[in-house]
Amino acid sequence: MTRPEGSRLTGVSEDAAARRIIVVGTGLIGTSIALAMRERGAEVLLTDRDAAALAMAVELGAGDRLPDGAAAGPADLAVLAVPPAAVAVTLLDAQKRGLATAYTDVASVKALPLAQAAELGCDLTTFVAGHPLAGRERSGPGAARADLFLGRPWALCAPPEATPETVAAVTGLVKACGGTPVQVDAAEHDRAVALVSHGPHVVSAAVAARLTGADDTALGLAGQGVRDVTRIAASDPRLWIGILSANSEPVADVLEAVATDLAVAASLLRDGSEEAAAHVADLLLRGNAGRSRIPGKHGGDQPAYATVQVVIPDRPGELAMIFQAAGIAGVNIEDVTIEHSPGRPLGVLELSVVPEAAEGLAAELRARGWSVPG
Repeated sequence: MTRPEGSRLTGVSEDAAARRIIVVGTGLIGTSIALAMRERGAEVLLTDRDAAALAMAVELGAGDRLPDGAAAGPADLAVLAVPPAAVAVTLLDAQKRGLATAYTDVASVKALPLAQAAELGCDLTTFVAGHPLAGRERSGPGAARADLFLGRPWALCAPPEATPETVAAVTGLVKACGGTPVQVDAAEHDRAVALVSHGPHVVSAAVAARLTGADDTALGLAGQGVRDVTRIAASDPRLWIGILSANSEPVADVLEAVATDLAVAASLLRDGSEEAAAHVADLLLRGNAGRSRIPGKHGGDQPAYATVQVVIPDRPGELAMIFQAAGIAGVNIEDVTIEHSPGRPLGVLELSVVPEAAEGLAAELRARGWSVPG
């Protein structure tokens, strides 16, 4: 059972300002943590086997290079931002070097690294496994952002040996970065992310792979639906094969269940009868029901928003003026997407708002000269 420990806390900046942390690995997550902690006034030291990534992270202001040899006394916390297969050996090396008094990682798989750390003889009293549920399709330090973790869940899988001081140190890091700590068992975590992250990534890749042989006609007809489904397929395959290999059994369970649904749907569609169509409709309805269970942006149930569509020219400042008009109308934009028109210098902007605000926003935009269908 997961136990959220509350949303972003105020009053953590004083603790973070006195904190000295070391980040091992300057990819997207490691550099984003470093940037967030620098904003909180922490001293941050960086190290990475990739000299180019390390140089970019330093240039971005994420921290200073960790000097060769022993640091000037152990840091309060070391963050191991390395792939799942490297967590245990990196932890052992860091502990032997005495880099910090507490350690955490950010890998998206937890059970295997914890088991490997125990086998290697790592000191688990000073380690809490962690996984921030945040990321982007882009990778590397150039994609890092200090606000990447704001309001995002951050799983913490503390081994039984971890001391209260270690748990407090890692929890403090999460809160300082703006994340929401969620205590969860490692095996439960891995099953959960297989369902909501790892499995969907493979499904997205499978759909995107169908496009490699598509002709120009099909690609020219590609709309927002296929873009949405395949968006995460743009992520780095080298990173993902490490994640999938480390969480293979739970991911395989999810993929087998999805494959069964798809195989049954394909068979029924070939059947072509009304009864078969009803069974396919059942899958679509289950899809509706499952999608509705994903929490909304403020947590809880997904709210029912109205969509205001605006035809928007592709020119500088257009989005800013639309957002300004929404502000003048006193309307909060809950979400926004843009569907581009291939070959034309315009697109359709979809603004999600509470239903009672839709008519007023549409009227305000029409009055200012924008084309608002309906």
